[in-house]
Amino acid sequence: MIYTLTFNPSLDYILTVPDFTCGIVNRTTEEVIFPGGKGVNVSMVLNNLGVENTALGFLAGFTGDKLKEMLEEKGIRTEFLPIRKGMTRINVKLRSGQETEINGQGPSIGKEDIEKLYGRLDRLKEGDMLVMAGSIPDVMPGTMYMDIMERLQEKNLKIIVDATKDLLANVLQYRPFLIKPNNHELGDIFGTEIKGKEEAVYFAKQLKEKGAENVLVSMAGDGAVLVAEDGNVYQSEAPEGKVVNSVGAGDSMVAGFIAGYLEYGDYEKAFRMGVFTGSASAFSKELATKREVLTLMKENQVEF
Repeated sequence: MIYTLTFNPSLDYILTVPDFTCGIVNRTTEEVIFPGGKGVNVSMVLNNLGVENTALGFLAGFTGDKLKEMLEEKGIRTEFLPIRKGMTRINVKLRSGQETEINGQGPSIGKEDIEKLYGRLDRLKEGDMLVMAGSIPDVMPGTMYMDIMERLQEKNLKIIVDATKDLLANVLQYRPFLIKPNNHELGDIFGTEIKGKEEAVYFAKQLKEKGAENVLVSMAGDGAVLVAEDGNVYQSEAPEGKVVNSVGAGDSMVAGFIAGYLEYGDYEKAFRMGVFTGSASAFSKELATKREVLTLMKENQVEF
């Protein structure tokens, strides 16, 4: 079974307001609400690709109830843990001349809640896959990813980590199956700026030497690279298309990689599936569907 873990999921409230002006009453022309959070995005795209999975994490309040309801309406199994204090955050994304975001704080997660999470993770079985994605709320220990991987290291799981800087670097000693920094995050780890695929491959290889089995680097319009467990390096340009919404594109790449790997057991095919799934989401108002991914692959004459 595939599990995704999102510590601080959200309801993303997206508003379109032409010519937004501070200090006056503004009217929206479009409003939509989506489930949010990096792990949640991975769950939704996996579900769109026909891959069964379970979403884990914390929820609180009426917003948490709504998030759970929205995911289950999509056919996604959820096993969120309820939090007594606070509420699942609402992230407001305002689209006008520029896009502005206001992100909520989320619920108050205590030690007893973390212990309940550990109890749930202890039930994972050999061969399961766990995707840990996103930031760690301030109310939780900053070592959570590392602590979880240390706790689960004897279970022979495939663990995927999509996080930034120290959160990512600190888990390498536990040999995650896959990490997916983008080029900016990769540069931040090494205190440099990644200026092309050659440099991305060079620094990705260093992360592999530090313990990561596979290193997938997304580079937005410049494509992506994969330094794979088998020693091969794969590179891809980004498919051509109009970027409509880049939110969730990186999460979609992770989901596409997982789906491709599970179906074909081949790193190159998993990589290609990840690239096209990420791009399909970027070219759509919502997260990629299987039809959109396959159509994009066909347009680019990619066949498995």
